[in-house]
Amino acid sequence: MTLSHPKSILLLSGLSGAGKTTALKTLEDMGWEVVDNLPLVLLDRLLDTPLPAGYAGEDERPLALGIDARTRGFDAGAIVRRIKALRERHGHDVETLFLDCSDSELERRFAETRRRHPLALDRPAADGIARERELTEALRRWSTQVIDTTSFTSNALQQEIRSRFSRERLSDPVLTILSFGFSRGVPRNADLMFDMRFLRNPHWDETLRPRTGLDPDVAAYIAADPAYEQAVSKIEDLLATLLPRYAEGGKAYITIAFGCTGGKHRSVHVADRVARYLQDAGFSPTVLHRNIESTPQDSLEKRRPGGPKATS
Repeated sequence: MTLSHPKSILLLSGLSGAGKTTALKTLEDMGWEVVDNLPLVLLDRLLDTPLPAGYAGEDERPLALGIDARTRGFDAGAIVRRIKALRERHGHDVETLFLDCSDSELERRFAETRRRHPLALDRPAADGIARERELTEALRRWSTQVIDTTSFTSNALQQEIRSRFSRERLSDPVLTILSFGFSRGVPRNADLMFDMRFLRNPHWDETLRPRTGLDPDVAAYIAADPAYEQAVSKIEDLLATLLPRYAEGGKAYITIAFGCTGGKHRSVHVADRVARYLQDAGFSPTVLHRNIESTPQDSLEKRRPGGPKATS
């Protein structure tokens, strides 16, 4: 059977209790395809099976394979030979990561979680740890990367995996810029929310009322507010600082919401401007205007005394 064109593959192995599950879950959150404990005889079939419809760039999506002493047919020497074949015969880019840990720390983890070691179900965990070290030693020596997790917390291991195996764009959070109207309910999934009701309100201009914040005349009207440029610029600077930190922390989805009273003018314009700013800064936001089609209602809007501006 002919394999698909070369893929990027990470073979992840290690000692039970050293953090393989955490590492695989982190890779999955980063956009990798993850398969755990796959019998090695099925590896060729896996590589020949296309991903389900809907995966953009599926040929470039890296693959992480979790293999340990519990895997059916586990043989460290055979695994090394299979990896060599994937590289030499089929041109796949194969890396190997082994998660190690001290015996005393592994014993502590098994005692703390009250789990039995998979290779010592009726014996002390120390016996299983010693047996697993023996079985996996060849694979550890041959691995291109080894992480000793003895002093790692779960969060520290996640950060280490992210720093070593993040891929440009693949690990980026899904960024959504949302406009909405407070009078029609606050979005529940917003991570950051900005209230634009301090800006002058186009609703009270009869020529602008039927239009939206995407209209140039509406945008110019809002931008003429003395507080507009300073406030929106500071929001843009804040987001440029925060978004990379969210990405580093492993956040998969980020929603930034801008609200005004009806969700048709001020929030729409500011969301559109900020989205363009973030695009220019290298981000890839999706813009949604939740209430842009809503019918304007005077009863929902508030007028400032002596002028057309809305109250906060």
